[in-house]
Amino acid sequence: MKLFPDDLLYSREHIWVRVEGNLATIGITDYAQERLGEIISLDLPESDAYVERDEPFGSIESTKAVVELISPISGAVISVNEDITDDIGVINSDPHDTGWMIIVEMDDQEELDDLLDMRGYQDFVIQEGEVD
Repeated sequence: MKLFPDDLLYSREHIWVRVEGNLATIGITDYAQERLGEIISLDLPESDAYVERDEPFGSIESTKAVVELISPISGAVISVNEDITDDIGVINSDPHDTGWMIIVEMDDQEELDDLLDMRGYQDFVIQEGEVD
């Protein structure tokens, strides 16, 4: 069983959120990157773009699949992790830290209420039959 950082919130689309005030740092979970396999390309929004909760904010391509990245919150993108475009492998090696993707200034912090804590996410993944 993978352990998930307990300082993050998680969506059912396997996106994590680290909240600091009204800012949300967003990336994919370790579980998601493991299921995807080697990441080969990433499409992220520009800074100043607007992301909408439950809508795609980008896509990620791996050796196994291309998947849309579904935003767990709404708001303006204030930062995009340019470092991962130079070294995309960091998403596989360190998805919860240096592999972050975007930082969003949240419109409505109540949207966070729909996200799962670490234990809830673990239970969700198990219920989905997605973890051994």
